[in-house]
Amino acid sequence: MLGLLACLTCAGAAPLASSGEGMPVDVELVLAVDISQSMDEEEFALQRAGYVEALRHPDFISAVRSGSNGRIALAYFEWAGIVRDDGVIAWQVIDGSDSANAFADRIASRPFRSFRGTSISGALGFGAGLLEKNAFVARRRVIDISGDGPNNAGLPVAATRDAVVARGIVINGLPILIRPSTSVSHLDRYYADCVTGGPGSFVLPIYAPSEFSTAIRRKLIQEVSGINPAGTVRAAAAPTDCLLGERLRQRFSDPYFPELDR
Repeated sequence: MLGLLACLTCAGAAPLASSGEGMPVDVELVLAVDISQSMDEEEFALQRAGYVEALRHPDFISAVRSGSNGRIALAYFEWAGIVRDDGVIAWQVIDGSDSANAFADRIASRPFRSFRGTSISGALGFGAGLLEKNAFVARRRVIDISGDGPNNAGLPVAATRDAVVARGIVINGLPILIRPSTSVSHLDRYYADCVTGGPGSFVLPIYAPSEFSTAIRRKLIQEVSGINPAGTVRAAAAPTDCLLGERLRQRFSDPYFPELDR
């Protein structure tokens, strides 16, 4: 576990510019957005538009302004098998419509692109590094992670999740189930059991393109307000295989190599 914590620290080792030394905010929120090749162009566009529209929405801005400090700190990055430096939007204080629209403009102007692999664990480690290396002060620190498949690269996701949560960080999930893989059933349960964690954490799945904008706005408002939403996915009674993605990838690359089945 000590080695895992060290790896998490390395994952976000390069500090990003922050907006104020020790500035108090109501929440430090990291948006971690899946751009793996399993996402098609329509899903990319819907996901991007969902975040942009949510950040511009009056209800989100009202939730930001209603906190005791009236502001939050927000950062954004895109991930697949790795996180690239040019996929990161640095910390910005959101305190009203002008700053929210400016952040939304930065997301909207990004080019569409994708990369191989799905390292949820790498994304969680990178997000934890961003939260550890900013100059803000908040009672709540949250990673908001979206994705359409299980972890298949990097460190084991459940162990990484546990290490991140142990540092006082809440992880919420947005599994995208518009075109679910035939080899991976119940991705929402996988997220609930293997990815998310911390006090008040939740999973809010998306099943149809029409749900994207509303679901993302709802999730961001809940994260800013700190209120646990009703109707989200809870952990399954039966255990979930948190190495599901690694097993599938191993069998695809070498069906005669049984190491992960031991």
